[in-house]
Order: sequence, then structure tokens, then C-alpha cells
Amino acid sequence: MSNPESFIQEVTEEVRRDKLYSYFRKYGWIPALIVVAVVGGTAWTEWSKARDAAQAQAFGDAVLDALDLGSAQDRREALSAAPADGPQRAVLSLLLASDPTEDRAGSLTALEALAADASQPQSYRDLAVLRRVILVGADLSIADRRAALDPVAAPGRPFRPLALEQLAYLLVEEGNTEGAITALRALTQDQQAPAGLRGRAGQMIVALGGGTVSAAGDAG
Repeated sequence: MSNPESFIQEVTEEVRRDKLYSYFRKYGWIPALIVVAVVGGTAWTEWSKARDAAQAQAFGDAVLDALDLGSAQDRREALSAAPADGPQRAVLSLLLASDPTEDRAGSLTALEALAADASQPQSYRDLAVLRRVILVGADLSIADRRAALDPVAAPGRPFRPLALEQLAYLLVEEGNTEGAITALRALTQDQQAPAGLRGRAGQMIVALGGGTVSAAGDAG
């Protein structure tokens, strides 16, 4: 009886092997494709990392070389020629606007371009709006400056306290002292506002005749 049983087992194993080979011939391309995809994906990821690192280093080197130049004009020309992509363009625009005493028009142009660039992060664009409003000053009407600052002062925006501070100064500029004091007093109690900003707001309240303000932001 052992021989027939052994023969049946051998036949069964052979059938199983045939079925397995048949499955491999029919579906074997699937695991091969998976392996190729995994290897290819890993290679692409490593290549992308290396490319990004090289681009970042090239940008950083170009910026450092530009900032080492003697004249403001040479620095501006070198910065303009720096290889920049994505958020690097925003950093470059802010650097181009970092010395407005040398080229006010160029600084304003760089800030306006960054503020209007929808491909850049909102935080960079908001910062460009703030710097432009401060730099342009009275050359732009109060209404236009307020219209530019209002979106930046919306809840949740990263530079909201700074925009609120500038809006309070606009109230001072147009002669609304009480409104300015109220706005500044709110800033002294705004926990999102940095300590330095809260301190400036308190000093401005005193200068406007609104009384003293304690460290906690309460009127004295």
C-alpha cells in the first residue's frame, strides 16, 4: 500500500508544481513590476534629494557671494542673477528689498512682485505687503494702505499683530486718536503679539495721552 500512496503523493506534488509554474507564467510580471517600481521609486527619491540639496547649496552660495560685494548696485545685480526656484524666489525678493535707502524704487518693485506671486507661501506674501506699506508710507493713500493691510490682519494670518499695529498707526495718521488708543490697547492684550510689539503699543498709548499700561496690558 505504501507504493501507491507514494505514487499518488508524487503525482499530487507534480500537479501542484505545474499549477504554481502556470501561475508564475501568468502572473509573474506583477511582483516583477512591484520590484521595479520600488527600486525605481527609491532611486527617484534619492536623486530628487540630491538635486534639491545641490540647488539649495547653489542658491546659498550665490546669495552669500552677492552679499559680500561692495556696492549696493553690485549686490542687487548679483542677487537678481542668483539661481532661485520656488520659495527661494520669495527669499530673494525680500533680500532685494532689504536696503531701500539705496534703491527705494527697486525695493518696492521686488515687494510688489512677491506680494502678487500666488505661487509663493502666504507668509512671504504677507510679509511683502507689510514691508511695502511701511516703505511706501504717505506716498500711498491711507485708504489704499488700509485695504492692503486688512487681509494680512485677518485671524490666523502669521503677521496679524504687525498688520494690526500698522492699522492703528493709520488711525493716528488720520487723526482718530481714540480709535488708535483702543486698537493699541487691544494689541497690548493680544497673546499672539510678540512682547516687543506689545511694549511698543503701550508706549504709543502713553504718547497719545491714553494713560499708562501695565505689563499685563491693563490701563493705569
